[in-house]
Amino acid sequence: MSELTELTAARLVDGYRKGEFGPVEVARAALRRAEEIQPEVNAFVRLLADDALERAAASAERWRRGEQLGPLDGVPVTVKDILLLRGAPTLKGSRTVDPAGRWDEDAPSVARLRERGAVFLGKTTTPEFGWKGVTDSPLSGVTRNPHDPSRTAGGSSGGAAAAVALGAGPLA
Repeated sequence: MSELTELTAARLVDGYRKGEFGPVEVARAALRRAEEIQPEVNAFVRLLADDALERAAASAERWRRGEQLGPLDGVPVTVKDILLLRGAPTLKGSRTVDPAGRWDEDAPSVARLRERGAVFLGKTTTPEFGWKGVTDSPLSGVTRNPHDPSRTAGGSSGGAAAAVALGAGPLA
């Protein structure tokens, strides 16, 4: 079997269906990979390990019962820090957004992922307010290219791109 962090979302779901591995094992592997890549590429504003493992455990139970919520149930996903994610500050790469705000809503795309059982690993870096083609911000600094750290990861989804390229979740 391939390293879990190298598998596509479709292959993960196939593995869950066949009982080859489960969402908790995959979430742990993706979180470990996120921690490994963070010092060099700076792909994440924050990891949501406790929430991810809780969602993965709920997904594993649904798979055990044959009651999965959809084609992404148990699949690790990252959310760009420009999109609202209930329970996690959305700071938009800026120091002007108050992290103590109310974070009780999901963006529509995030809500659809939540309804389908996706496992949220964390929030990925973005330039301030997502407005430019490189990912650097006053809040989180520079996100590096996963294949050449002397270059940019691009923008405004540089953190998301770096995370997927380096195996910290197959979807962003």
